[in-house]
Amino acid sequence: MKVELISPIPGKIMKILVSAGEAINEDDEVLKMESMKMENPIYAPATGTVAEIKVRENDEVEADDVLLIIEAAD
Repeated sequence: MKVELISPIPGKIMKILVSAGEAINEDDEVLKMESMKMENPIYAPATGTVAEIKVRENDEVEADDVLLIIEAAD
């Protein structure tokens, strides 16, 4: 099952901490975003494998944009 990580806030992608194909656990920090001059950690919503990263560092994103897709573990 694919799980989308949705941006909770508008902001700028500062750092991508995972790679496509990497195994991650629920609540692992996967991205850092800057919003309103604050650095915000973004956490994985599910355990699985990073299937696709939809953003790049320095991209501006809006709330509800898809940041990455996780192939969830069964």
